[in-house]
Amino acid sequence: MQKVRVAMMQMTVKTNCPDENLNHARMLLETLPKDRMPDFALFPETCDIGWASAEAPDLATEVPGGKVCQTWMRLAAEFGIYIVAGMTERDRDKIYNTAVFISRDGKLLAKHRKLNVLQDVEGIYEIGDRLNVAETEFGRIGFDICADNFISNTVLLHSLARMGARMILSPSAWAVTPDYDNEKTKYGSLWTVPYSRLAALYRMPVFGVSNVGYMTSGPWAGHLSIGNSMAFDAEGNEIIILPFGADEERVHIVETTLCDPVAKGTDFAEALLARGYTGQAEDTGLFPKGHGDGSVKAGS
Repeated sequence: MQKVRVAMMQMTVKTNCPDENLNHARMLLETLPKDRMPDFALFPETCDIGWASAEAPDLATEVPGGKVCQTWMRLAAEFGIYIVAGMTERDRDKIYNTAVFISRDGKLLAKHRKLNVLQDVEGIYEIGDRLNVAETEFGRIGFDICADNFISNTVLLHSLARMGARMILSPSAWAVTPDYDNEKTKYGSLWTVPYSRLAALYRMPVFGVSNVGYMTSGPWAGHLSIGNSMAFDAEGNEIIILPFGADEERVHIVETTLCDPVAKGTDFAEALLARGYTGQAEDTGLFPKGHGDGSVKAGS
């Protein structure tokens, strides 16, 4: 087992303001304790210009040579911290919703292009074509983006775990309509269920960090980005769920434990069966009846 510290960067993202957003990200990094800098900083999805912006084709930049990725690389080297951050990537005539994984010394270790792209933004983003883990001093760390973790889509989390990931970091952008009543219907079960179940099944902490702010462009214009970022430990227990709300910017540092993978290669089938997983459809539950169901709060 190994301790790791993750800074959850629930930052305000302004639509179509890449320079302002990157400067703000730097300001938030400056709030981290210099004498005990976290190992990782996890930023939200597309936090350069905001998620689902209609201006993405004009504002997207290249990876790794474009301004946005280069800025993340400089910040990681300056602060000596791994950075996982979402951005809007241009690759010739195609636009991707991408996450970059940057090393402590400012090198691009891996990138992930979102696979589970929502229907109403398929006209903006292309579909990614692969999964990646990053090799770090903590072993392999997996990363994906937001809806890649839907309960109906956890084949991706299963795959990252079977690739040897000891932890999952997921830039996200969780949004609701302005009239959403969080007191009446607590936001979060869409994520707490797959996060907690997969974390416990593979003994693999899972983090999702969303932005906060007001969406002003694209098919989701008028929606509110509401944070509610969350972390679950290697036993599937909730570590923390950050505040819900368009103005609830937070930087929160979590210390958690990384475990060795529960198995390798073909040994996974037997190991997961012993842990209660039969490989049935996700909507039947990952565990035997009564185990892990209803034990995690949907919000805080």
